[in-house]
Amino acid sequence: MNLIRSYNNWRRYRDTVTELSRLSARELNDLGISRGDIAFVAKRAASAR
Repeated sequence: MNLIRSYNNWRRYRDTVTELSRLSARELNDLGISRGDIAFVAKRAASAR
């Protein structure tokens, strides 16, 4: 069960990083995220579930 949870968290992290990386600097700014914060935001999003 822990292996499955870890994999799902990793997938959510990667999906979030991919989606945020596709946004322009202006779109990220509108969300209050800098490009350097993407990994941090994705990690928080993946562990929030």
